[in-house]
Amino acid sequence: MDPRRPRALAAVAVLLAAALTGCTGERDGRDGGDRAARGAAGLRDPYFPALGNGGYDVRHYALTLAYEPGTGRLTGTADITARATQDLGAFNLDLTGLTVHGATVDGEPAGVRRAGGELTLRPAEDIADGATFRTVVRYSGTPATITDAEGAREGWLRTADGAVALGEPTGSTAWFPGNHHPSDKATYTLAVTVPQGLRAVSNGEPAPERTSGGRTTYTWRSTEPMASYLATLAIGRYETRTSRTPEGLPVHTAARGEPALLGEIPELLAWEVEKFGPYPFSSTGAIVEPLLDVSYALETQSRPFFDKGTFTAATLAHELAHQWYGNSVSPKSWRDMWLNESFATYAEWLYAEDYEGTPVQDNFDEAFADAENWAFPPAAPPAAVDLSDPPVYFRGAMVLHKVREAVGDETFFAVLRGWPAKYRHANASTEDFVRYVEEQAGEDLTDLWDVWLYGQDRPTAPSS
Repeated sequence: MDPRRPRALAAVAVLLAAALTGCTGERDGRDGGDRAARGAAGLRDPYFPALGNGGYDVRHYALTLAYEPGTGRLTGTADITARATQDLGAFNLDLTGLTVHGATVDGEPAGVRRAGGELTLRPAEDIADGATFRTVVRYSGTPATITDAEGAREGWLRTADGAVALGEPTGSTAWFPGNHHPSDKATYTLAVTVPQGLRAVSNGEPAPERTSGGRTTYTWRSTEPMASYLATLAIGRYETRTSRTPEGLPVHTAARGEPALLGEIPELLAWEVEKFGPYPFSSTGAIVEPLLDVSYALETQSRPFFDKGTFTAATLAHELAHQWYGNSVSPKSWRDMWLNESFATYAEWLYAEDYEGTPVQDNFDEAFADAENWAFPPAAPPAAVDLSDPPVYFRGAMVLHKVREAVGDETFFAVLRGWPAKYRHANASTEDFVRYVEEQAGEDLTDLWDVWLYGQDRPTAPSS
């Protein structure tokens, strides 16, 4: 996410805590039977305890959607393939708003119960631990826009001629049911039908579009695992273009007009590949929507999103860096968000040095002098409201610079490349990162972590 206007998340946390209910491991005695335990209705994330669901691991989402911009109505079918991680007599999906018309599990009708943002399904037969099962949910309605305490918006955002779906941290719950925690990544197929003349752009690779009866269906496939908050959909009168980098990587872009900066994506991506190692996805690109003002950009997977005023070179460098740090290597919990934002911010500092002649040390010194960056340790935000505050971005980047000073450039840049290689398309925690750095450095860096990553107070001098 663009660090210039961080968002408060308190309202979202309060909403979810109130709306999402759960009974971890309860027995279901429906019809007098002794059924298998229900999967947990929340994963007990430190900041969003009710977000996500236990008892299964999603492998693939196939979403079939139809949207009518004039009414704002979305009609959807979510076809979800998952593997049970325990015996299941019932399980939960996260879904905010929308009306569920029915569901099946392995082709048989399933019991459906709604409680706030939780959708509980009871299959006709228990699902055995380790079994792969298929859930189909039919739903419709006007998707919700989720507004946080500072007025920033996510979820489903209507525009004059369409809509944009953005998901960090919980907005993806507004437009499809699923396991909406970053620890459960999956592949995606998205087919969306819209009035002819509009375009629908999502993550991954496009299939041939089909037009019939005044409506066009666009299909996008993401074959690399993706956390649900990184899924996006943009519908509107965009100019879309597909080109290729000199290395042959597809570049898919959607914008109103042709911002000149779009043409710089291949060069900037090549620069980041040199710094961070092989690009982890099958395509790159951008979505630029100047008709929407949400005051942030977002690292939506393989297709970063930029709203009015955020499509700048520095922000593009930031969001592209997230494809390695945050998208390919995703956080195990929202407490690990600093790992996403510290690397992306440090990428901006490296960009400023190589392209603008501003040494990284200058950006470090400026961040060190800013009292806002010392409000709390980057690895221990006090609450959900703090997850997008300056310490997560700028003090996090300072941590990386102190690691660079401690281990030297050769080891540090090996870490920049090795970390996303080791955890490619997986999840990792702060503890994983600390252990990885010390293994690569061959030394104990406890003092550094204690002061810069976990310390409550600003050191007396930058060299402390």
